[in-house]
Amino acid sequence: MKEANTPAAAELIHVGALEIRYLQTAGNGTETGMFELRVPPASMVPPPHSHSNNEELVYVLEGVLRYTVGPETRDLQAGEFMSTPRGEVHAFSNPHAVTARALVFNTPDIGPQYFREVAAIVNAGGPPDRAKLMATMQRHGLVPAAPPAAPPH
Repeated sequence: MKEANTPAAAELIHVGALEIRYLQTAGNGTETGMFELRVPPASMVPPPHSHSNNEELVYVLEGVLRYTVGPETRDLQAGEFMSTPRGEVHAFSNPHAVTARALVFNTPDIGPQYFREVAAIVNAGGPPDRAKLMATMQRHGLVPAAPPAAPPH
C-alpha cells in the first residue's frame, strides 16, 4: 500500500511572503494536485491569470481570502470555497488583517516545480524580473490576463 503524504513530509516553498506546502502531486492513479497556501496580509500575489489546462478549487481554512473568478469577487471565510474552470481569469489577495490559509486543488496538477521556479525569480532580491515570471507562467500553462482597457475619454 502506498504511504500517504503528510504535512510533515510535504515540501514547503516560499514565494516572497507566500507559503506553498505541496501535499499531493499527481501520480498513482490521480491527476489532482493539492497544496496549502498561506497568504499574509498585503502580500505580493500573482497577477490575474487563467490556466489553459487546469481546473482549480480554493477552500479557505483560516482567515479571509479575497478571490476573484471572472467578474465575481468574494471574501471567502473559513469553510467557503470557489472553483475556477479552465480558461477562466482568476486572482487572489489578502487585504485583511490576518493571514489567510487555504487548500488549493488543481486538476490536472500544476506540480511543485512551477512554484520552485517562481520562488527562484521572486526571491532573487530586488524587483522580480517580470519577463522571466511571465515566461515561467506560460511554460506551465498559466496565461497572464490582459490589462484592463483604459476608459474612453
